[in-house]
Amino acid sequence: MKSLITAFLIGNAFYWQGLSLPMLIDWDRLKDVRFVRKLNKDVNMHFLYPTFGPKVNALSGKEVQIEGYMIPVDTEYNLYVLSAYPMAMCFFCGGSGPETIIELQFKDKRRRFKTDEIKTIRGKLILNASNIEHLNYILKDAVVEK
Repeated sequence: MKSLITAFLIGNAFYWQGLSLPMLIDWDRLKDVRFVRKLNKDVNMHFLYPTFGPKVNALSGKEVQIEGYMIPVDTEYNLYVLSAYPMAMCFFCGGSGPETIIELQFKDKRRRFKTDEIKTIRGKLILNASNIEHLNYILKDAVVEK
């Protein structure tokens, strides 16, 4: 006897037997944000502080999957950023906006990536509006998809 498998779609997330698959997103979805330049009195510097729009707020705390360019920040400490653009055009070097980069906090195992290596990364999306020690978008428990 064959068993019946039920799959259905809610928003952009597929559900199968009660399990949720990561939501596949693109960089355009992360553009639903506005930035205001404000003085941070603790460090006496100006920073861009975000106000996330409804499309981005709907992703908060959700497991997402996104493709981008790997940008090394500090390979000794396994610190990488995923970027919508190659390094020459990214936020740090090329003048793109802060909405085009995601801080990666890997779940386990150290890996080395080449600059501008294209990877698909999955993790829990955290929205950061105030902590200047981290980027505005963070993928927590990030893993590289095969």
